[in-house]
Amino acid sequence: MSSITIHKNIRSAKVIVLVFMMTMTIQTSARQKVRCGADKTGLRCGADRTELYFPLLEGKRFAIAVNQTSIISTTDQSSKADTTDQSSHTGHTHLADSLCAAGLRPSFIFSPEHGFRGDADAGASVSASKDAKTGLDIISLYGKQKKPTKEQLQGIDLIVFDLQDVGCRFYTYLSTLHYIIEACAENGVGLIILDRPNPNDTVDGPVRQEGFRSFVGMHPIPVLHGCTLGEMARMISGEHWVSGTCDIKVIPVEGWSHGQSYDLPIAPSPNLPNPHAINLYPSLCLFEGTIVSIGRGTASPFEVIGCPDKNYGDFTFTPLPTKGASHPLHEGKCCYGTDLRGEVPPTGFSISYLLEMFRRGGSRESFFSNARFFDLLSGGDTLRLQMLEGLSQDVIRDSWQDGLERYKAIRQKYLIY
Repeated sequence: MSSITIHKNIRSAKVIVLVFMMTMTIQTSARQKVRCGADKTGLRCGADRTELYFPLLEGKRFAIAVNQTSIISTTDQSSKADTTDQSSHTGHTHLADSLCAAGLRPSFIFSPEHGFRGDADAGASVSASKDAKTGLDIISLYGKQKKPTKEQLQGIDLIVFDLQDVGCRFYTYLSTLHYIIEACAENGVGLIILDRPNPNDTVDGPVRQEGFRSFVGMHPIPVLHGCTLGEMARMISGEHWVSGTCDIKVIPVEGWSHGQSYDLPIAPSPNLPNPHAINLYPSLCLFEGTIVSIGRGTASPFEVIGCPDKNYGDFTFTPLPTKGASHPLHEGKCCYGTDLRGEVPPTGFSISYLLEMFRRGGSRESFFSNARFFDLLSGGDTLRLQMLEGLSQDVIRDSWQDGLERYKAIRQKYLIY
C-alpha cells in the first residue's frame, strides 16, 4: 500500500471519529438542555425531571400519550447555573420535541379528547394524523377507538403518559389513562407516568354508583377524587379496576404536596382557559345535562351560566361558534343568567349553582334536557331525583358522606404526596 493511500485512510478515519464525536456532543447537549426547569415556587413536574426517566428510554421502543399540556420547562445551561436558579429560566418545550432533540425518538403519539394540540370541541371525534414538526404519527384515543390495540403495541416496550388532569371523575384524561393501563397489562407493555399536580385537589361529591359506568365515569370514585393521575394509576391497578397488571412507574412531582394550590401554565382543554374556570368546572359541569349554558361559545366558558329565559337572571350573554365550541348550546340566542367571573370559586364540589338555576326555572323535570347524561356526570340518578324531590343542599350533601369516607380509606393507600 502506498504512503498516499495510508494518509487518505487516516484522514477518513479521523473524519469518521470527528463526526461521531460531534453527533454524541449534540445529543448530550440536547439532553442537558432539557434537564431542569423549576417554576418560581421550585416545583418541578414529572416531565421536568428528565434525569429520572430519560435513562429508562435508552434503547427502548416507546410511544407517548400527550397533548398541548405535555411540556418540559427549560433552563439555559450555558451559565452552568443550578437547575433551580430562576434567573436562567427560558420557557418550555413540548415533550415530543424535547425527546426527539435528545435522540430519544418516540415510535408514535397517542392523543386524548381535544386532540394532540388540544383545540377540538368537547365530545368531537378526533381522527388520526401526523405531527408536522416531528413527523410522528398521531393515533387518537377519542372517538371510535379509546384503547390502544394489540397491533399498535406490537414491538412497543413502554408508553410514556403525560397529560394534565383537573381532578374530576368526568374529565376524560383519566378515562384515557384507564384504557392505556388496561392495554399495557394485556400486552406486556410498561407504563411511565410523568406526574403533574392536581389543581382541584380535594375530595368531594357523590361516589359513582353501580350501573352508571361510562367514559365520563369509569371508576367508583367521587366527583373530585383528590389525586394526581400518578396516584390514580396506582389506585386503578391496586384496586383491580383493570384485568391483569402492568409495570407502572410514576415520575413524581418535586416540590408539591396535597393541599398546595397550582395554576396550570397551559390550558388543559379549549373551554378551560384560566385557573378560575378550572376551579369552577367541577361545580358547573353537570349543567351539560340541562337546558342551561355554561358559556361555551363565549369568551368566558365555565364562568357564566344562563338560559334563553328572563327568569334565569339579569346578566346576559349570547353563545356563538368559537374555537373549541363549533355549535354551542343556545347558539345565537340571548341567554339570561349569572356572571361568576367575580366570584371566588367554591372549595370542592358545590351544587348551589345547580339548585339555584333549577329553582329559577320552576323546578321542572324538563330542566334536565339529557337526564341520562346528567346522571352519568353525577355518577347516578340519586342527585337528579333528590332535586326533583326538592331536598335541601345540606340533606343532599349528607347523603354522600358514607361513600366519601369509604373512598378516602381506599385513597390513602395510594397517595404519593
